[in-house]
Amino acid sequence: MSQKVAAEDSPKAWLGPTAEEPLVAVVVVREYEEERDKAGVERLEMRCEVTGQISGPDNKKKAKRMKKKKAILVTDLLGDPLCRVRSFPLHVMLVAEWGEGGEIVGVIRGCIKRVKIRGNNNNPSSSSSDYVTAANVLGLRVSLSHRRHGIATRLVQEIERWCKRHGADYAYMATDATNAPSLKLFTTKCDFTKFRTPTLLVRPVHAHRELPGPDFSIVRIAPRLAESMYRCVLAGSDFFPEDMDEIVAHALSLGTFVAIPKESARAWDPESGTLPPSSFAVMSVWNTKGVYNLRVKGASRLMHACCAGSRMLDSCMPWLRIPSFPDVFKRFGFYFLYGLYMTGEHGPSLMKSLCDFAHNMAKDDAGCGAVVAEVGPEDPVKAVIPHWKRFSWSEDVWCIKLLQEELVQKCGGLDWVHMSKGQSPVLFVDPRDV
Repeated sequence: MSQKVAAEDSPKAWLGPTAEEPLVAVVVVREYEEERDKAGVERLEMRCEVTGQISGPDNKKKAKRMKKKKAILVTDLLGDPLCRVRSFPLHVMLVAEWGEGGEIVGVIRGCIKRVKIRGNNNNPSSSSSDYVTAANVLGLRVSLSHRRHGIATRLVQEIERWCKRHGADYAYMATDATNAPSLKLFTTKCDFTKFRTPTLLVRPVHAHRELPGPDFSIVRIAPRLAESMYRCVLAGSDFFPEDMDEIVAHALSLGTFVAIPKESARAWDPESGTLPPSSFAVMSVWNTKGVYNLRVKGASRLMHACCAGSRMLDSCMPWLRIPSFPDVFKRFGFYFLYGLYMTGEHGPSLMKSLCDFAHNMAKDDAGCGAVVAEVGPEDPVKAVIPHWKRFSWSEDVWCIKLLQEELVQKCGGLDWVHMSKGQSPVLFVDPRDV
């Protein structure tokens, strides 16, 4: 599969004294081939990381600030360009080749899954148990020297065609609210609609251990019980996956944990398949270290010294509970918390205990530098998840696009974008998408 694109406004090149026409290069968009493309994709990813994905006149001030700060967050894909989509049975990566030399100047990834669509309150015939096929579009990169030639637009269009051929009803993407070029591309040029604005909460892993509530018990439950519990308490949330059983049993899922008051723990048998009585909280932990690593590059010596000093003090005097900062200047991974739910009078305290428990798991795992969660802005758990505001994203942006127009008739004239907007405070974030 390939598609040729004429780049007529390509960078200036000397064509000789008789040249009157600008250089016309051909861009070929095709599927990724590991043996042929791996080295080229890795070079592209490295160039994009170093430039910080900054381009265009609107970002000159931002570029100057970046030059002053110097520190950038670099992603290490651990030698596998497909690592972020490989957990899905149906996935693809497309590459854009420039000119006769076949230089890879752009990439995009996509994966497809079945997710829950919330019922249409205005349509009595709709069912809250309906699932749709959704495609996640991610990992879009275009070389800085080859932007403004329509390559990003063509990559998005081609990934949409691939998604439609494989039965996707919707395509969606996620980006930071400050990433204006990305939002402009998807919403203005590619007709995506802003759909959700979840919050990304980041908690650094300290050298000291946290102390979960003494009056609570934390129980690890088996994957089959975790799936059953999640289908009871979270099946009404947007993006709840049909293959929840595969997620909780995945090798990267470190377990599902339930926190309950100790007096209730004596009466609750997890094997019974019933929900805990009264108050409880549930959470699962996903280990991203097995997929990719992160590293901060270009930080000042002062920043290095401050982080090392806080870490040393916290290690020597853990009883002071100093909020130390991990060594993010070496490769590190993070734990992602998903399936967060709480209920009852003690729900908030129980959820905080689960988060502290996850922090301690990360502390005992060498090379784990943070615990991360992503929740809807109206989700009650948002207020109780411990995090550092400075390192969190107050507003991520998810955009969505209907790919199969005939689906609108099935939903009584309204597609998922309109009938879900503003209805559910809970958004299920698939850890495989992170």
